Amino acid sequence: MIPLSLMSQNSNFFIPFLIILVVGLVIFLLIYFSRKNIVLRELSKFQFRHIGQFRSNELTKVTGKVLQVEEPFIAPFSKRQCVAYIFQVKQKVSSGKNSHWKTLVKHENIQSFFLELNGELVMVKPSMASSNYRSYMVEDKRITSGTFNNPTPEFKNVLNDFGIASENWFGFNKTLKYTERIIEVGETITVGGIAKWKTLKEPIEGYNYSKIAALESSSEQKLIITDHPDAKQKRKSF
Repeated sequence: MIPLSLMSQNSNFFIPFLIILVVGLVIFLLIYFSRKNIVLRELSKFQFRHIGQFRSNELTKVTGKVLQVEEPFIAPFSKRQCVAYIFQVKQKVSSGKNSHWKTLVKHENIQSFFLELNGELVMVKPSMASSNYRSYMVEDKRITSGTFNNPTPEFKNVLNDFGIASENWFGFNKTLKYTERIIEVGETITVGGIAKWKTLKEPIEGYNYSKIAALESSSEQKLIITDHPDAKQKRKSF
């Protein structure tokens, strides 16, 4: 028969160990299934190719410079031209001893764009309507305000555009946070998709070929788009 004192000692050791194990597992799962790591793992299935070496229907990825196809978006805070954005405003709200961030505004959009590499172009056509892409964009801008942290005039302008008051009924600053993630025109990013060659119906200014490379999606494979540096093709050193 196991002495009660020994069982108590084992219990005192086992319970903290179990708590640490559960917390560690939760942290691991949150990191493993984060949007960033899902996108980077997806891209690892694709083969880097120079645009002129595209093989039709092959899973292909390209690291290149973003060029606009149409009138680009303008980011609300930074005012930079971009082909994709995710921006949101959150407010910290308290309930008893607990507090959490409540999303007041969230907007996301994307448009077609070119990727340019060594003077060659590839067409990319993501669409929010068809949800044919998965993306991860690095956070470009974060700005906050709070009780002892007055919002800047630029931040106030953004809040006004969204109809958000920076102060509460008592005249104190709300605890607010604005984040902005964009794919800027001229930025170097990585895109993965199914390689295709398309015949041009109309010429592209500065482009002298009748066909253009494209990265496309299918019912089984989404476009993968990211500006995270870990996705970029590493240049070989000799």
